[in-house]
Amino acid sequence: MSLLTNVMDHSLDDGYAEAAARRKAGGQGLPGRLRAKLGLAAALLLAALVVTLGAVQARISAPTLAKEREQLINRIQNETSAADTLQKSVDGLRNSVGTKQRDVLRKHGGDKAELVSLLAGATEVQGPGVKIVVDDAKQAKSSGGGPRESSGFSDTGRVRDRDMQRIVNGLWQSGAEAIAVNGQRLTSLSAIRAAGDAILVDNRPLAPPYTVLAIGNGQRLSTAFQDSADGQYLHVLQQNYGVRASISAQDEVRLPAAPSLIVRTAQPGKGTS
Repeated sequence: MSLLTNVMDHSLDDGYAEAAARRKAGGQGLPGRLRAKLGLAAALLLAALVVTLGAVQARISAPTLAKEREQLINRIQNETSAADTLQKSVDGLRNSVGTKQRDVLRKHGGDKAELVSLLAGATEVQGPGVKIVVDDAKQAKSSGGGPRESSGFSDTGRVRDRDMQRIVNGLWQSGAEAIAVNGQRLTSLSAIRAAGDAILVDNRPLAPPYTVLAIGNGQRLSTAFQDSADGQYLHVLQQNYGVRASISAQDEVRLPAAPSLIVRTAQPGKGTS
């Protein structure tokens, strides 16, 4: 009972009562509206101080940032210039190697040096031929497992490496003398394969549409290819899977030399007469 009596008699903390008494005796208490205005003014002053300090800091650091930016621009320009110089050096070395390779082919090719160079892909060639342009179907979508990866066809409509292999082999079989795919010259050592959805020719990725140029008797080569099994295969891709393709005879096409030709010479084996 004494506890309840104490709570009832002292419901307000003694400290609050003392503070109220002092305020009443001294008359120093501030109205609530005035206190609010003073608080707002203090907040505004603090915000102005923060903004001012930020502006001063930004002004102080501006020269440093400008200097760092200029240094970064100079570094980019220097690296770009160095890369250009290296690229020119690579191009020069590649041309030098190509010249020496062609000299070796002429030296060991005898009277058939031009034919050997042509078959090896060591020289640029131009003449009549055919142009085949192959592209994915309009509704084709990328698939994580690669286009038509299974043994049978699927409805992705994407051109795959095996499609390009058949097209190229069909052109060779139809009488093509030289072939290039998207400017990449093919030789007897060239490989066409896939890496995911990408088609690689000699480890260089190609992007659709795929332009195949072949040197040969234009109209005759075009007809022979379309009548071949590989030409019919391409027709099936168009009709059944929406793959877009066109073939046309050309009065003149130009094919570059193979960029990474490796010259090999045969040596007689032991015991060979």
